[in-house]
Amino acid sequence: MTEKKIDRQAEKAKSEQLVHQLVQRIDTHPGDADAYYELATVLVDLKSYAQAEELLMKALGLFDAQPATVAKLRYGLGNVYYAAQDYPKAIQQFDQLDDQWKGAGYLMLAQSYMANGDHKRALAFALTALGSQPKDEATLQVMAENLLALGNMAQAAQYYDQVLALDPQNGHAQFDRGLVAMVQGEAYQDYFARAKQLDPTYFEKGQKRLADIERFVQAQRQPKDPS
Repeated sequence: MTEKKIDRQAEKAKSEQLVHQLVQRIDTHPGDADAYYELATVLVDLKSYAQAEELLMKALGLFDAQPATVAKLRYGLGNVYYAAQDYPKAIQQFDQLDDQWKGAGYLMLAQSYMANGDHKRALAFALTALGSQPKDEATLQVMAENLLALGNMAQAAQYYDQVLALDPQNGHAQFDRGLVAMVQGEAYQDYFARAKQLDPTYFEKGQKRLADIERFVQAQRQPKDPS
């Protein structure tokens, strides 16, 4: 048995124990809304999305007279749908959040639209989220990723630079910044070297994108046939 498999099994056992404890907490304190939220989070970690959805739907009914609690539970339910890759339902929940959850909600809306391939709308929500959390690394990265997807390389570079100023160890951002640099005709090898060291899994996944962009850059540099 590999070390990774043992670690996964240990994590699963720990999560299952936590589920048991939280169920007991709900049984003894049925008015504890945080217990429902925490239990749903653990169920998502266990990929028990249907159970997490059912739990939060029940909680929304129980606490419907408490607007602040409802907002938190809706945010949790949106995260359940996002984790389950049901992005339209996630968007529906995040769309109903109040001012307290606005920044986090807009970021999750941006991520949901991005995952659904709607980069223009994702960018709009990321920009709105940035208004209330201008130094948030995750929000800056979502901005950069959508700008990259839309081909706006100059602006993408600016946002990736902000992400890397906050966290130089972000291998994902290092790789994507290298892609932008390659298209822009700038030095890019150092970004890729750092990405390979910091996040080898993402670096390997990015090799196809890298090859596609290298072909694109070479095609752009070839002299056009005057005829």
